[in-house]
Amino acid sequence: MIIKEQDGVQWIEYELLNDIPGLRHGTFLRHGGTSLKPYDRLNLAYGLGDADANVRSNLLKVQSLMNCSHLTWANQVHGFGLHYLTHKSPQIVDDCDGFLSDVPGCASLIKHADCQAALFYDPIHHAYANVHAGWRGSVQNIYAKTIDDMRKRFETKPEDLLVCISPSLGPGFAEFRDYKNELPEEFWDFQVKANYFDFWEISHQQLKTLGVLEQHMEFSKVCTYDSADDYFSYRRDKITGRQGTIFMLETG
Repeated sequence: MIIKEQDGVQWIEYELLNDIPGLRHGTFLRHGGTSLKPYDRLNLAYGLGDADANVRSNLLKVQSLMNCSHLTWANQVHGFGLHYLTHKSPQIVDDCDGFLSDVPGCASLIKHADCQAALFYDPIHHAYANVHAGWRGSVQNIYAKTIDDMRKRFETKPEDLLVCISPSLGPGFAEFRDYKNELPEEFWDFQVKANYFDFWEISHQQLKTLGVLEQHMEFSKVCTYDSADDYFSYRRDKITGRQGTIFMLETG
């Protein structure tokens, strides 16, 4: 991954996607916004206790940096519903955890703090998905749903997909004391110590099983909990902001 910076704002661009014409993407760090503690600084989510004016200012700032005139996000529910994004889509989509699109100029935003944001790109059909995957999404295998929806809508083949996973909760801090009731038995082998689980590897194995090629996956493997200076973490701070991941196809 590559860290970019402009006007005090930092964001990640993924090496798998960085040199592909017609794409614009970024996972934003927490620097460079207007929000005050405990949402400091680039909080991109409403409804957490931060002042709406600060969130609005932060969203406009990242839209300007990404050069996207219209940005759509979801009221994420830790499910596996995906919305097909077009210019007719509302700015806020209820009850979904991801977007897929092949329409240039339609920018999507996933908000996250410990959960994974996953970028899927099909270079054959020039289509993408931008997906929110918390542990509940992993249990429901939202990545399988994503690939299946892309196959149905775009005729995507898993072996063609490029998949990039954002910074998220690392195995040293992913504690599940009641894991036998919360996690399926096939996840239990991913325990790194008593009650702690490696969701990076869980996602890796899910994608591999679905047919995504090893050389087509990029995991940032940066732990949000363990990187307080750069990332929001719900597990660490409880009352905090959300970073965001934007994906879009360029127009023209």
